[in-house]
Amino acid sequence: MKFILHLIPAYPATAEERERLRPIAHRTDKTQQLLDEMLELTQLCEDVGFDIVTFSEHHFYTEGCEAGATPTPHLIRLLMNTKRIKIGPLGFVLPTWDPIRLALDVAWADQISKGRAICGLARGVFPRWVNVLGQHYGVKPGFMGPEAEEHNREVFEELFEVVKLAWKDEPFSFKGKYYQVPFPAEGHFWAPFEATRRYGAPGEVVGDQLRKLSAVPKPYQKPRPPVFQAFTASEKTIRWAARESVIPIVFQPFDLTTKSFQNYQQEANKFGRNLKLGQSIGTGQFIYISNSQDDARRLWRDGAFFVFRNFHSKVDPNIPPTPEPLIDHKMTVIGTADDVRRRLAEIQETQNPEYFLWLSDQGYLSLDDMRRQIELFATKVMPEFKDRPAPAAQPATLH
Repeated sequence: MKFILHLIPAYPATAEERERLRPIAHRTDKTQQLLDEMLELTQLCEDVGFDIVTFSEHHFYTEGCEAGATPTPHLIRLLMNTKRIKIGPLGFVLPTWDPIRLALDVAWADQISKGRAICGLARGVFPRWVNVLGQHYGVKPGFMGPEAEEHNREVFEELFEVVKLAWKDEPFSFKGKYYQVPFPAEGHFWAPFEATRRYGAPGEVVGDQLRKLSAVPKPYQKPRPPVFQAFTASEKTIRWAARESVIPIVFQPFDLTTKSFQNYQQEANKFGRNLKLGQSIGTGQFIYISNSQDDARRLWRDGAFFVFRNFHSKVDPNIPPTPEPLIDHKMTVIGTADDVRRRLAEIQETQNPEYFLWLSDQGYLSLDDMRRQIELFATKVMPEFKDRPAPAAQPATLH
């Protein structure tokens, strides 16, 4: 397995502090504390052997609960203050982005870090910000109904085609329903056509007309950085990811996760990727680990379910308002290192994931609690599974 720690991230505070200091996300002292925690935990993960650190994109959280906006500054800062570990958002909410700007942000980060950037993608959950930042595409979160779901997916898949073209080593043109390159896609007069013909990429100009564009720079990793899909649940998304050589992180009840792994393998093999079960796919869990059951349960009670209880369950009917269902469905493990090892052994035996993601509680638990959990997990759990080599991922292909 390759191990990922996911930061929400959140402004560090108790529920009482969030109320007393509201709006906590306006406070510079708390913003600085958030940035310090993100960096310290990322550096700790690098030191103890995690492979990747990821973080969410969310906006307008005056409550300070999910403060990943906007991903690129965090990405650059964390990469510049580490040496080995891979880092990236999980993910950029693509239907709210200009796809070329997203491709360029990732390419620059990948070049700056000499190949340590990952690109995670998501389709968006919260209408408070998806509706605003995605208004130029008319997108809303998919759970708002079948029409919103299909429109969101259509925009997402079209923009991903543009991202892939922007990472390729040749100029391109694109005429989609929502996006065109160049604009208009048929081209236009380009006064410096002689210089572009002489010094630019072949094919950008025809006569004095600009017909294609090439985004620069290109990523350091070839043919592209690893692309992940955030917290996948639907079979349609799983199968799309399999066709596109995208790595989904599945966050579902245990039995449904196993079925998603099977669907991914089946679809990938149908398109010539020849994957083993668990190859190029991952699963996510909440983990509360301590030297005693009582202390692990304290961590669970105080942890990140605050945001699920107060926000996620209010906007998405599929998300429970209490944490107990996540325990019952084996999406959360609480206990000692032995308890967590048993859960990972069951996952390894049944699903054989190449990637295991820990949805962490940064900002809800103290920094000391987070450090102790990461160190305990890294010393008492990870070595048993990192020593079992996962199957090598197939090279990503750009369609």
